[in-house]
Amino acid sequence: MDASSAGAPDVSALAINVVIPPELRWTDVRRGEEFELQTLTVRLLPDQSLAVKAYGRPVAGGRGAYVSFAMPDRAELRALVDAAAIRAGELWGASTGLG
Repeated sequence: MDASSAGAPDVSALAINVVIPPELRWTDVRRGEEFELQTLTVRLLPDQSLAVKAYGRPVAGGRGAYVSFAMPDRAELRALVDAAAIRAGELWGASTGLG
């Protein structure tokens, strides 16, 4: 029996936010401004694959724009995403529902 025939809700996507440890952070430039990337937004797509975008703050200070960056393909960042996805699953599984 599939989820739709069982009357289960159609969940279109799941997302988690992950803090990038200081030793794994990097900088990138957008619109002439340098950003230090500090968080990842990881989305579980309908095909069960993951999509990742990085976000951060301008190195010069201030709030800056909410601009996404690609995550570099580095083994330690991929491991962080994998570990965060596993941890998020554990947290969802242990949820006690709405208070």
